[in-house]
Amino acid sequence: GIMKKHLLKLAPVMVVVVLLIVWELVVQLLDIPLYVLPAPSDMLKTFVTELPILAGHAGVTVMEALVGMGISFFVGILTGIVMDAMPLVRRCIYPILVVTQTVPVIVLAPIFIIYMGFGYAPKILTVVLMCFFPIVVSFCDGLGEMDQGYLNLVKTYGGSKWQIYRIVKIPAAMISLLSGLKVAATYSISGAVVGEWIASQSGLGYYLIRAKNGYMLDKVFACVLMIVILSLLMNGAVKLFGYVVLPSRRRHRRRV
Repeated sequence: GIMKKHLLKLAPVMVVVVLLIVWELVVQLLDIPLYVLPAPSDMLKTFVTELPILAGHAGVTVMEALVGMGISFFVGILTGIVMDAMPLVRRCIYPILVVTQTVPVIVLAPIFIIYMGFGYAPKILTVVLMCFFPIVVSFCDGLGEMDQGYLNLVKTYGGSKWQIYRIVKIPAAMISLLSGLKVAATYSISGAVVGEWIASQSGLGYYLIRAKNGYMLDKVFACVLMIVILSLLMNGAVKLFGYVVLPSRRRHRRRV
């Protein structure tokens, strides 16, 4: 049983390894030029040689992603509480939030630059637009799924509305919030990169556009690899945050 669990966990890694091997063989056997499709080995070589430059641009992208995530988190928490406490507000705001997700962010990014200039602000706002929705929706749904019996118990002991949220509702909604945060964390790097595509002088999006315009596909794939790594690290950071704020869940996982 334990061996089967480990194999299931390793299954995605094995699939990726097999795909990379097939990719490498196809490029080598068919002698595909570098500017058409680089092999994984070419991509890794470029990643290592370009790592100092990529790391510098990654620092800018990560900063934009973290600031955008922070704003999305705090505004999402406040919005979720207001929507849960006031059903009329929820009915008014929820459809608007859904509609905002139908508009491609890459269309809005140039508009942000027109009004906000070429600095960090439009990139951060792009991250906020991509991260805010999963955070606020997951948190609001978590607040709404609370067992009414716990709420009645706190009310019986004279708990105020704020105490109900602080003692019962917010802790109970943390698991749902963490699910939304994981999605938002994965989107955050991509959101920053999309903002940098439009106009920037630094960041992975800027590096990606320059490499693409120069038909340096090995650098393009190396940059994509960096974006994937950073997205996974952001997702892992949220999981670590979950272990810190939900120690009871951590103990449960250890027993299992």
